Amino acid sequence: MHLRLGVGGGQYAPAMATFAVKLVHGPGWDPSRQIRDQDAWDQHAAFMDGLADHGFVILGGPVGDGGQTLHAVEATDENEIKARLGEDPWASAGLLRIGTIERWALWLDGRQPTPAH
Repeated sequence: MHLRLGVGGGQYAPAMATFAVKLVHGPGWDPSRQIRDQDAWDQHAAFMDGLADHGFVILGGPVGDGGQTLHAVEATDENEIKARLGEDPWASAGLLRIGTIERWALWLDGRQPTPAH
C-alpha cells in the first residue's frame, strides 16, 4: 500500500497541520439571496482567493444545500485559523462565522499527479 504525501502543495512547511474548518451562516446572512448576491461578495471572494493563493486554504466550498462551507486548511493551530478567517469581510459583517475546527489527517489526494516510475 502506498500513500501519497503530496497533499497541501501550498507555501507552508510540511510540518503544518491540516484542519477541517466548517463555516456557517451568521446573523447578517440574508437567506432570501443567493451566495453570490450577498453583501460584499466580491470582497469575500477576493479574500478567500488570497488565502488559497498563499496555501492557507487547500480546497473548499459550499456543502449540502449551501448553508455551510467546508475548507481544508493548513495552519499552525486553531488560533491562526481564527485570526486569519476573522479578517474576512464576511466575518466582520456577520455573514459567516466558524462552526467547527478539527484536525484532519489527509492521507489521500487524487488530484496530485503520481510520479512516473
